[in-house]
Amino acid sequence: MSLAGGLWRAAATLAGPVLPLHLARRARRGKEIAARLSERRGEAADRPPGRLVWLHAASVGETLSIIPLLEALAEQAADLHLLVTTGTVTGAEMLGRRLPEALGGRLIHRFIPLDHPAWVARFLAGWRPDAAVLVESELWPNLIAALAARRIPLALVNARISARSAAGWRWAPGLAREIAAAFRFATAQTPEDAARLRALGFADVREPGNLKDAAPPLPADGAALAALQAAIGDRPVFLAASTRPGEEPLVLAAAARAAARLPGLLTIIAPRHPERGAEIAALVAPAPPRRALGALPGPATPLYIADTLGELGLLYRLAGVAFIGGSLVPLGGQNPREAARLGCPILIGPHAFNFTPVVEALRAAGGARLVADPASLAESITDVLLDTELARSMTSAAAGALAAEAGLPGRIASWLLTLLPGQGAGPPTGGETPRTASVEAGRATW
Repeated sequence: MSLAGGLWRAAATLAGPVLPLHLARRARRGKEIAARLSERRGEAADRPPGRLVWLHAASVGETLSIIPLLEALAEQAADLHLLVTTGTVTGAEMLGRRLPEALGGRLIHRFIPLDHPAWVARFLAGWRPDAAVLVESELWPNLIAALAARRIPLALVNARISARSAAGWRWAPGLAREIAAAFRFATAQTPEDAARLRALGFADVREPGNLKDAAPPLPADGAALAALQAAIGDRPVFLAASTRPGEEPLVLAAAARAAARLPGLLTIIAPRHPERGAEIAALVAPAPPRRALGALPGPATPLYIADTLGELGLLYRLAGVAFIGGSLVPLGGQNPREAARLGCPILIGPHAFNFTPVVEALRAAGGARLVADPASLAESITDVLLDTELARSMTSAAAGALAAEAGLPGRIASWLLTLLPGQGAGPPTGGETPRTASVEAGRATW
């Protein structure tokens, strides 16, 4: 074991006595589910019989990206069970909402244990996965070391590693090599990610593309959509999606300028973190209606705060143009693909560095406009909402730019299945696997 690996293991072990206090504090803040804290200690295993693949997705974005992969795995291996872990409550909630019915009874959700050696060991001893799959950048040293020690085949899919993260790993080259050696293969989102993974020591790095390119369109509740459509009527709608702190004042300034040329304009702000709804509403007077409080926009409402979780699919269907947040402030942006798949014209700020490949592809195809400040954002809002042909050409170009990756989940699923033994088996658990989509329960099986 490398020096850095040993230090990490020792630090995690020494932190053991205070970790329950940390989890309890997170539960009080709504970041954990109190009834399921045992899962964060590696408990609550309920392994089904037969072959089991474990996939870990940190939060909402990673969870959404693997849903087509889960479908492809289930389709290609009819006997396969799937264990999915997340590190956040929102990730678990999103999995329950978006999981296709065909996977009911074949997929189990748990929260991943913290990277404490004893907790990780308990988790792996209880679940005994035939193969493990980590998503994007979840490189926890104790977990990966435990998988390697048990000779559980391991893959990293849709890997993303920034230049900054790669530079950080160079301070612990021995640990980086140990982690890289534990993986049978990795699939990288971009050629740049692939090059950084190889530099860290990953031997087999494949470049099939980004799983997020292949995600299905976001869903929308039909009744909620109809109610909002009736409330809005034929007013022009500008959506600022997934906004971040410091960005809303810029959006409001742009919306005010655009409203001078667009009578009746309704601006909808959907913050990346819905709990910021009251904070955003306090920026204007009188206070605008908030969706989290059950309000709908009135016929003359200039601003509506959509501070709810999982409703971007509804909002993109309503908007005539959408700004993708986190990009007017230097936070890296958010995923523009979701708007593109629902035919909503896209505007993106100058700081979308977390999504550079797809932003460049959309821009080059004419499927997105780049904006630098409130003035250029206001100009683009009015251009798109006043020119239906421009809006139509942007949505058509965006759809074409994302069309190439439709078969990606099936390709990656076939690679993952090569990790499995011909016929893995786990002992029967006794009785049928219950089907419930509640993440509040002490267990969550879909």
